[in-house]
Amino acid sequence: MQKKFYITTPIYYPSANFHIGHCYSTIIADSIARYKRLDGYDTYFLTGSDEHGQKIEKKAEEAGLSPKDYVDKIVENAKDLWKSLGITYDRFIRTTDKDHVEIVQKIFKKLYDQGDIYKGEYKGLYCTPCESFWTETQLVNGKCPDCGRDVQEVSEEAYFLRLSKYQKRLEEYIDSHSDFILPESRKNEMINNFLKPGLEDLCVSRTSFSWGIPVTFDEKHVIYVWLDALSNYITALGYLTDDDEKFKKYWPADVHIVGKEIVRFHTIIWPIILMALDLPLPHKVFGHGWLIVEGNKISKSLGNYKDPREYVDKYGVDAVRYFVLREIPFGNDGNFSEEALVNRINSDLANIWGNLVNRTIGMANKYFDGKVTNKNVLENIDEEFIEKINVLKSNVDEKIEGLQISKALEDIFELLRSSNKYIDDVMPWVLAKDEEKRDYLETVLYNIMEAIRVTGIMLKPFMPNSASKVFEQINTDKNTFSDTKYISDIEYDVVKTPEPLFQRIVYKQD
Repeated sequence: MQKKFYITTPIYYPSANFHIGHCYSTIIADSIARYKRLDGYDTYFLTGSDEHGQKIEKKAEEAGLSPKDYVDKIVENAKDLWKSLGITYDRFIRTTDKDHVEIVQKIFKKLYDQGDIYKGEYKGLYCTPCESFWTETQLVNGKCPDCGRDVQEVSEEAYFLRLSKYQKRLEEYIDSHSDFILPESRKNEMINNFLKPGLEDLCVSRTSFSWGIPVTFDEKHVIYVWLDALSNYITALGYLTDDDEKFKKYWPADVHIVGKEIVRFHTIIWPIILMALDLPLPHKVFGHGWLIVEGNKISKSLGNYKDPREYVDKYGVDAVRYFVLREIPFGNDGNFSEEALVNRINSDLANIWGNLVNRTIGMANKYFDGKVTNKNVLENIDEEFIEKINVLKSNVDEKIEGLQISKALEDIFELLRSSNKYIDDVMPWVLAKDEEKRDYLETVLYNIMEAIRVTGIMLKPFMPNSASKVFEQINTDKNTFSDTKYISDIEYDVVKTPEPLFQRIVYKQD
């Protein structure tokens, strides 16, 4: 039976102003999804847009549009952005999709019928931009702890989800599943800030606005945006429908990739919804850090915002993908600036990877008219180098499994660095002067070709366009995940004039 893998990103509030920080969740999920597909997994990658709520209703009114017309226009912007970044999702779900709306209504009714949702009155504090309810003790200096904006006191009839009923069960689950919440710092935050103080039942409907999914049995209520939005992970698979084959195949999700600011919703509210539905929980929730500029989140209001497509148009999609993935260590924040992006392009992509490919093809043409085979002339230095090639995939597999994407890229680029050092140590230009060492010279170049080929395969999920250029230039079809060990009998016939993978860039501040 083929192995399955289900990965999601949060569905985004549709915005005309996406910045590079917004893209990290989706780029990392796309890279993992690509990796799993190449590794033989039946993979399903879900992303989408979260289109209901008071905030969108207000913005649509300000724009003189209906909420649906407002989000229709902006969702196209998100889809175009993901296309420009090479995102290969299997479904882009919208919370206005007919199937999603109907299933969410079924979920709400099911939870109500079994007593997990009840009717009451909500009095409390609400942050409209974050669509979040807060208690007085959770505020920071009297403001929303997530965005720092003012909160409003609201009082209205509402339905509530019995979070408190499932608190002990959730605590036991987190305690017995050590990798459910990653990294460890996020788990500690959820336990100390939310579970230990005690969970209050969650308001899951509103009557003060109308842009949402109506409660079928009480239509003056619309379903609270987070119950609506979180359910997309199962509505997209056909849960509670006659066409539920995807749900049976892919659920539970292998990993939800989310920003650290919404870990609370995915590790407290979402698991309790699933427990109430008697469904298994996702295997992992990974709360990643942010890309920050000079200590601040990227934001248009701070003047440190650019549309990511500007960077793609200027530097290429693979360079942008590599920088974002390489610059954020596991679970931590990463620093972003255009100058840092240029430095990464120059140091890693041009100097290490591009230079290795260019100089190796150049030597193959110079010394062997572009045709290189393995003469099986081995010395200790060659055996050690070949072993580095052979262990690369297993090393990267381990990092991918642990969601340590930056470290996976470090492993790949370490082999590229070793390849450049191998050239400097063996000095092919010296060997070329000795006719008796001609076979060994060809073997050296062959070994480097193998390193280029295998690293190209391992970089396909992260920088697919550049990896394809490598295979074209070294002229090989041995470029799948089943070809990641050293192969001793390839007949390389490289291009006559190598095309640089990446050009060095002189950074000029705008």
